[in-house]
Amino acid sequence: MSDTNRGGFNELTLNALRVVAGFLFLQHGVQKLFGGLGGEQVESFVSLIGFAGVLEFGGGLLIIAGLLTRPVAFLLAGQMAVAYVIGHAEPRGFWLWPIMNRGELAALYSFTWLFFFANGPGKFSLDAMIRGRKASAQ
Repeated sequence: MSDTNRGGFNELTLNALRVVAGFLFLQHGVQKLFGGLGGEQVESFVSLIGFAGVLEFGGGLLIIAGLLTRPVAFLLAGQMAVAYVIGHAEPRGFWLWPIMNRGELAALYSFTWLFFFANGPGKFSLDAMIRGRKASAQ
């Protein structure tokens, strides 16, 4: 989808979704890395859960800011797909509906990040600001 095809309300909701989804995702990283928000801090950042926390916290911040949105969104979509398989589908059963194996949030995040990979961050983002400066410099 081209930026020029978006109406004002679509642009506003795209940016609002990016910021809210990034903020909610960042909270999972806070739980893992710092033990905040009712979570338990990981013992080592060099573990699967520790690496997930780094991706969730750092990726959430970058998504909120709209910086490197497409590559970060692609990485986070992959992380959530792996989290779904390892943490939900495999131990509880692939045949179950996501709500039954408690993987609906991982599945939703995976497709949300794929959406931002395909559509970009919107015009109220650091990516758009950088792109605008590059265009005006040429």
